[in-house]
Amino acid sequence: MEQPQHTVTLRFLAEPSDVNFGGKVHGGSVMKWIDQAGFTCAANWSGQYCVTVYVGGIRFYKPISIGDLVEISASIIYTGNTSMHISIHVFAGNPRQKEKEKTTHCIMVFAAIDEKGKTVPIPKWVPQTDHDRSMEEYAHRLMDLRKNIEDEMKPYL
Repeated sequence: MEQPQHTVTLRFLAEPSDVNFGGKVHGGSVMKWIDQAGFTCAANWSGQYCVTVYVGGIRFYKPISIGDLVEISASIIYTGNTSMHISIHVFAGNPRQKEKEKTTHCIMVFAAIDEKGKTVPIPKWVPQTDHDRSMEEYAHRLMDLRKNIEDEMKPYL
């Protein structure tokens, strides 16, 4: 059986319905696209329906213009028993030009679930390159930071 891909790329044009009051693509539209790319990557990897567990560190670097070609790359960077950490990069630019600029980055965590909503085991992702190993280390550092943030937030929940 062929191993599932650990990276998914979605490409499409930003449409006028995505515009905000400032004339650029609405941040909520970008977050929706990020969630769709992350879900596609997680479902492809696990072979299961997946739910978003966490979205963190979302950083908007540049606005996206209506008519831009948007490219969203989602890559597995760490797997647990039932969850997947996915790095998401958003690039955009004029479709008539080759160069695209990074507009957004974040990390998402998805869990694979069965039809009863219970988590289920997923295939282990094993880093193959130095870049893969670096990204897995990044995921571990973010897990440590997330635990500290969750502990800090507990009194306010």
